[in-house]
Amino acid sequence: MSLMETVAQNVSFVAVCLAAVAGMILIAYLFEKAAKKRNGNTERILHTRKIVMIGMFSAISGILYCFDFSLPMIAPAFYKLDFSELPALIGGFAFGPVAGILIEFLKVLIKLILKSTSTAFVGDLANFLIGSCLVLPASVIYMFKKSKTSALIACIAGTVCMSVFGTWFNAVYLLPAFSALYGMPLDAILGMGTAINASVTNIWTFVLFLVAPINIIKGTGVSVITMLVYKKISPVIKYGTASSRETAKV
Repeated sequence: MSLMETVAQNVSFVAVCLAAVAGMILIAYLFEKAAKKRNGNTERILHTRKIVMIGMFSAISGILYCFDFSLPMIAPAFYKLDFSELPALIGGFAFGPVAGILIEFLKVLIKLILKSTSTAFVGDLANFLIGSCLVLPASVIYMFKKSKTSALIACIAGTVCMSVFGTWFNAVYLLPAFSALYGMPLDAILGMGTAINASVTNIWTFVLFLVAPINIIKGTGVSVITMLVYKKISPVIKYGTASSRETAKV
């Protein structure tokens, strides 16, 4: 089935996805405006260099998203792990939460163009929202105070938010939506979880024992890499040269 046919069949769910994207961008905008006002920063939220860098980071993130993979010892095969949040988190640190969320959104569009969807858009909505729950709080915290300590706190807070929200959202919306849109009974999905972990007896134990570990692994991995590389590459990202007049603190 083509991407446009899938959109036509799931138009109401696509509308939910677009509403979620708009909501995340609005939240990021409000936080970024507040941070800029507090720091006395009069720079526009979007300017030419930032837009170019958002496009570049989105392309990298979209490609990384295409190389997702399963962890069959941890969760059913339709749960995929990828590290596409890495460019979004780095972009969020460098250019603010609006940039981070836009990278998250554009990377999903790029992935859909390159690879379409195999989960009736449920997985793509999950990837955007759960990834945004890492990028948004982390980039907001870092924007208010840019230091190595605040970057560490930001990454920890983002990983916790992503893990908690991702676990809850899978239980209350994503799994039921996947069951309905993909035509797979919820009991069958839970049975796949029980086959991996005998402690899975209902939807809440399913997300606790199978979904939460994936989010924790992803958030931790992305955070560690960001902490290791951001200080070295931030001058090039922001100013186009490693010998910039201004070097980021972290």
